[in-house]
Amino acid sequence: MTPDSIALANDRLEIEIAAQGAELIRLRDAAGHDFLWNGDPQFWSGRAPLLFPMVGRAAADRIKVGGRNYPLPQHGFARRRRFGIVLATPTTCVLRLEDDEETRAAFPYRFRLDVAFELRGPTLGIAATVSNTGDAPLPYSFGFHPAFRWPLPGGEGAHELVFEHDETAPIRLLDDGLLAPEAVPNPVAGKRLRLKPDLFARGALVFDRLASRRVVYRAPGGPSLAVAFPDMPHLGLWTKPGAPFLCIEPWQGFAAPVGFDGEFAGRPGVVSLAPGARRVFAMEIDVGA
Repeated sequence: MTPDSIALANDRLEIEIAAQGAELIRLRDAAGHDFLWNGDPQFWSGRAPLLFPMVGRAAADRIKVGGRNYPLPQHGFARRRRFGIVLATPTTCVLRLEDDEETRAAFPYRFRLDVAFELRGPTLGIAATVSNTGDAPLPYSFGFHPAFRWPLPGGEGAHELVFEHDETAPIRLLDDGLLAPEAVPNPVAGKRLRLKPDLFARGALVFDRLASRRVVYRAPGGPSLAVAFPDMPHLGLWTKPGAPFLCIEPWQGFAAPVGFDGEFAGRPGVVSLAPGARRVFAMEIDVGA
């Protein structure tokens, strides 16, 4: 029987991954600082879910494939499914999800999703490999959704995100979970975004024209961490009012635009894999950057 979770450790980091959703549920440095949100259901029970085969919502929580509607919840079903363990060592593991009768009732495609976790000094590497095991093109989107503590352990005062490049393109907001049609001014000043709760008064910030592929999350007097995502062209930032966490979410894809009623394969942000092909989406979290 697959264990409920896997623990990995080296001399710099200790992590734990749940078999349910292949979700990272602990990220702790050698000093005992917990960087990951603890999943308090008072605010949000998630910690770092994987978003597959869809990022965000579809209208009425249904996608259209071949003219037929299929029920698919926000962010897809991977976070609600139990993964099998393919490999486990003291510092690495690989978990796997494959299609079955239940997934095909919501998403009528064949696939395999392998998620590898590896500790390298102060860095956690996560690589998600999507494989098309069917005989038709596989449309999908994929995202990471880690929630970090806000404030950071030991951090005081105003927290900020420092982007790799200047971010000047307008961003998008959500309307009942769907991508609002109007763009709004980018709140990043050059490369820096000063984090304030009122930034999220209308929910998540969606960077659909992102220049950067790396951000540093930091606070005066405390440790910092860097999140790198070379394969992900979009980014979401989110918290709930009054909640002590910040989600830094690298994405391929985003919520369906308001009014979109087309085929899932034609939805903005959705990509396609040919039969037999695979694609890797990687993220690194460097603690103490």
